[in-house]
Amino acid sequence: MLEQRYTHLQMIALVVMRVLIGWHFLYEGVAKLLKPDWSAAGYLKVAKGPLAGLFQSMANNQDVLAWVNFLNMWGLTLIGLGLILGCLTRYAAIGGACMVLLYYFANPPFIGYFSSQATEGSYLLVNKNLVEIGALFVIAVTYSGRYIGLDRIFYRLLRRRRRTVAEQELTGAAV
Repeated sequence: MLEQRYTHLQMIALVVMRVLIGWHFLYEGVAKLLKPDWSAAGYLKVAKGPLAGLFQSMANNQDVLAWVNFLNMWGLTLIGLGLILGCLTRYAAIGGACMVLLYYFANPPFIGYFSSQATEGSYLLVNKNLVEIGALFVIAVTYSGRYIGLDRIFYRLLRRRRRTVAEQELTGAAV
């Protein structure tokens, strides 16, 4: 029941984009998990932009920072796995976009906000984070997980279950 019809090549391109972004997330998450002393504190302390105070206060509160570190490491890892496997793809893409949006606002490429962190470049409002958010939005609104991924299995099981329930309701109503 895919409302949109994509060509085989278009769907392969979406799946490839999904897996590549998933690999980026998975790699970043696992790299942080394997480094016992990793912390988001350094990144948060040098935050610039309109939300700098919020991010800096997170870095200065050890309890909040512990949660930020946990959510960052495991969020990146699980979102990466979800995107690679095509499992709960829409949720993984939306979660990933939200995480990257936080990174975007921690060090935005806005005029007047120059970070002391090394950056890979920006073009006034656009940087690699915003591009990745856009790609994750595309993944969230398409069905690449249903084309190649575990979502295909989940979707078929759910569809079969709904059909069975509907048939039982019709049969029960007719009796």
